[in-house]
Amino acid sequence: MKKYKVAIVGATGAVGLEMIRMLECRKFPIENIKFLASERSIGKNLTFNNKEIAVELLTKDSGKGIDVALFSAGSEISKKVAPFFAADGCFVIDNSSAWRMDKNVPLVVPEVNPNDLNKNKKIIANPNCSTIQMVVALKPLHNFAKIKRVIVSTYQSVSGAGQKGINELTDQVKAWAKGEILPQPNKFQYQIAFNLIPQIDIFTENGYTKEEMKMTSETKKIMNDNSIEVSATCIRVPVFRSHSESVWIETEELLSPQKAKELLSQAEGIQLLDDPENKKYPMPLCAENMQTTYVGRIRTDISTKNNALTFWIVSDNLLKGSALNAVQIAETLVKKGFL
Repeated sequence: MKKYKVAIVGATGAVGLEMIRMLECRKFPIENIKFLASERSIGKNLTFNNKEIAVELLTKDSGKGIDVALFSAGSEISKKVAPFFAADGCFVIDNSSAWRMDKNVPLVVPEVNPNDLNKNKKIIANPNCSTIQMVVALKPLHNFAKIKRVIVSTYQSVSGAGQKGINELTDQVKAWAKGEILPQPNKFQYQIAFNLIPQIDIFTENGYTKEEMKMTSETKKIMNDNSIEVSATCIRVPVFRSHSESVWIETEELLSPQKAKELLSQAEGIQLLDDPENKKYPMPLCAENMQTTYVGRIRTDISTKNNALTFWIVSDNLLKGSALNAVQIAETLVKKGFL
């Protein structure tokens, strides 16, 4: 089997570490791996396949000789550095929002639109975490009944805000448990422990946040269907890992809960967990560290005579929502013979 030279950009961050873990556990064929980060991470060592590897400084020349690089270092760095990697012939799979809506950059979820990959398009965007898990569930239903409209409310874990988000919830809960005054919020707008915050990212002129608008625009692009109407409400919740979503869809063709369950049970990347009589349904704790998107609570919407279903989706945002999807894109490049 051919092996490849791989780089992780932003290797010391929460998603970067999961990218390393996913490459290991999925046995991606690697000849050599580089860990790249900013100056403050130089001197650190990270482990890959039981070998300690020093973190190197990211520069515009770091992509020379690299076959594929997984980026998780933020939009600003990606905008500056990814074009240099691409110019050196390296495929860049970028986890930030920098390239997602660029018409020349594929936005890919391998279970949904693998054919959008192109050997000549070296920069590939990894979608928003909340969008990824939703479209994995929407695609088989859309293929059967054509989805006209989606209304989604997300319940997003603090790890979606990176290690700083995890630390903030941890510190607040520890202080509460000791009877101490809770630390002031820094990463989030308000205290996140024992609270919900109905704001992720900044508000736009239409009253939606940027996170909510990402779900609208990215869903249309990934599904290759601008006719799908999407309205999202994104909420930060005091959960460490795994995003949850309550999804309502209206379809052109009749889609019964039974047929939806049949379609989803056969879909790649989905595990149906829908047995309410025995209290079996997706929860963040079920999805944590799992490479699966879970769907349950599938039912007909009783408030309308239109063809409408509602259901519940849960997935680990650091895995399928970020690192796993990026590694799966790399795997798809190999399968297609582009690498």
